[in-house]
Amino acid sequence: MVQNRAVLGSAESRRLRRQGLVPGVLYGRESPIAITIGERDLRAALTGDSGANAVLDVVVDGGSAHASVLKDYQRDPIRGAIVHVDLQEVRLDQPIHATVPVHLVGEAPGTKAGGVLTQAVMEINVEALPLEVPATVDFDVSGLELGAAAQLGQIRLPAGVALIDDPDTTLASVTQPSREEEPAETAEGEEQAGEGGEAAPGAEAGASDGDSAEE
Repeated sequence: MVQNRAVLGSAESRRLRRQGLVPGVLYGRESPIAITIGERDLRAALTGDSGANAVLDVVVDGGSAHASVLKDYQRDPIRGAIVHVDLQEVRLDQPIHATVPVHLVGEAPGTKAGGVLTQAVMEINVEALPLEVPATVDFDVSGLELGAAAQLGQIRLPAGVALIDDPDTTLASVTQPSREEEPAETAEGEEQAGEGGEAAPGAEAGASDGDSAEE
């Protein structure tokens, strides 16, 4: 349950945080509502099986429940605690757009051959009904040989979940590690040393000429 936040402003927000409350805004089909929600309750809701894509039943001051999803949030850069949250009211029978983290699982054979596995995309954008949005999706890299790459279109999504991003975008690849080239300074140094060695005989010749002149 959340409460309607009648007093706004930075000072009020700081006071609420000291009481363990998180200020936020509930966006819906009508005007936005300023709210507060317990930090522990919010953290518990967002760390469940559905993660950040959980559907929350938001009840404002004992009124009717609003099915809502996390739209955005801000964290304290030092403590990591959530300091502000934006919730979006949704209809359970209408699809929404959501962001889902991608986890690589398995072992790529290309890494045994000396390759380096690189994940180019950490999260994907999908469309699904609110209750069908997955918390995360896994991609098995056990088929990636050295020099191979996987695209977003190869991710197996649950039924009812559609990828919004370009399916040809590279998700992960196994590449040969780049070799460090020998510093150019070494070659330049050797060249300078060679030039110095050639100059020495000329210097000796000049000295001989000078001696002859003195004679």
